[in-house]
Amino acid sequence: MARVKGAMMTRKRRKSVLKAAKGYWGAKSKHFKMAKQAVMKSGNYAFAGRKAKKRDFRRLWIARISAQAKVCGMNYSTLMHGLKVAGIELNRKMLAELAVSDKDAFAAIAEKAKAAL
Repeated sequence: MARVKGAMMTRKRRKSVLKAAKGYWGAKSKHFKMAKQAVMKSGNYAFAGRKAKKRDFRRLWIARISAQAKVCGMNYSTLMHGLKVAGIELNRKMLAELAVSDKDAFAAIAEKAKAAL
C-alpha cells in the first residue's frame, strides 16, 4: 500500500490555527506552536466568559428589580415571593425591563404581589 503524506491536512490545520490567532501580540500570531497554545487558552476564556455573562446579567436584573421594589415599599425577596403566590410568571429579565422603562406597570405588579401576601 502506498504511503500517505499528511502535508495537505497539516497545512490546513496550521492555517486555521494561525487564522484564529490573527491579531495576537508578537510571535503568538506568527509561530504555530505559540499560536496553538494562545488559541486554546483564548477558547477557554471565551467559554468561561459566556457562562459569566449569564451570571452578570442576572445580577444586573436583580439589582434593578430590587431598587424599584424598594420604591414600591417592599424588598426583592418579598416581591418575588408575592409574585409566586399571586401566580404571576414574569422572568427577571422582563421585570427588570419594566422597572427601568415602565415604572407604573411595575408598581401595579408589585401591588398585586403585595395583595397576594
